[in-house]
Amino acid sequence: MKILVTGGAGFIGSHIVDTYLAAGHQVVGLDDLTTGHQENVNAAARFVRMDVRDPALEQLFIQERFDVVCHQAARGNVRASMEDPMVYADVNIRGGVNLLECCRKHGTQKIIYSSTGGCVYGELQYLPADESHPIRPRDPYGASKASFELYLNVHQMNYGLRYTTLRYPNVYGPRQDPYGEAGVVSIFTGKMLHGQQAIINGDGEQERDYLYVADVARANLLALDRGDNDVFNLGWGHGVSVNRIFTELKALTDYPLGEEHGPPKLGEVRYSYLDARKARQEMGWEPQVPLEEGLRRTVEYFRPILAARA
Repeated sequence: MKILVTGGAGFIGSHIVDTYLAAGHQVVGLDDLTTGHQENVNAAARFVRMDVRDPALEQLFIQERFDVVCHQAARGNVRASMEDPMVYADVNIRGGVNLLECCRKHGTQKIIYSSTGGCVYGELQYLPADESHPIRPRDPYGASKASFELYLNVHQMNYGLRYTTLRYPNVYGPRQDPYGEAGVVSIFTGKMLHGQQAIINGDGEQERDYLYVADVARANLLALDRGDNDVFNLGWGHGVSVNRIFTELKALTDYPLGEEHGPPKLGEVRYSYLDARKARQEMGWEPQVPLEEGLRRTVEYFRPILAARA
């Protein structure tokens, strides 16, 4: 297959590019490099620097004739979305619709979409949340991701464009930005390897479903020919506290400092983890990299990189 991966220079997207290439597919990675890094893109893939809102996107579709689009590109910072909701609607909805129209016009058979389990569900009414949980996002980022899910269904009903939506939990692993706001694993890893104080927000007992990036990439590989016109959660189905993440990383990095707690984040959901039984039953997917192993791989990836920047 010839596959376009939007956000292909980003943390998750670049791992998906690697996985598709390893499976023998032709891959084009598209990214505007707002948060992605071109060096993340496998040399065996073609890289195109472009925004998904760009009208020139259609020319790329005419030239390449993609079989499948794997749509990872998005603005993804919850707090930034509260400050500038217009840009989140513009990129995540209007940019997504631009992509769908290119698919519709130029013969693309399927789109695989990265949605968000934590943010589209909002404050969870029961745990773990399955795909039937009410959609009640609490921020413009979550609202924009949920909105685009509806556009996928519209294009399927009217034009026959197949889709699979994957709702991610908290994804971590190599290439995640240790200097950004997203991803407590990478932020703690960066702080600890530099010997700086890692701050735990609130009491640290808030729980999330942490999923290693290779398991996410494998779900996107399976979705090439499975899970048509449906929505699937990914995750382990149980929560892990921020305090445990701190303790595990402290041991892996030989971090000499103790815990330090800061104020809790305003509006932060206390518990969020997802029921992924449907993905196991219908797609044959299940997570394979346990937390301890995933954290070890992440630290070993960042250790030489951060040492070189010191």
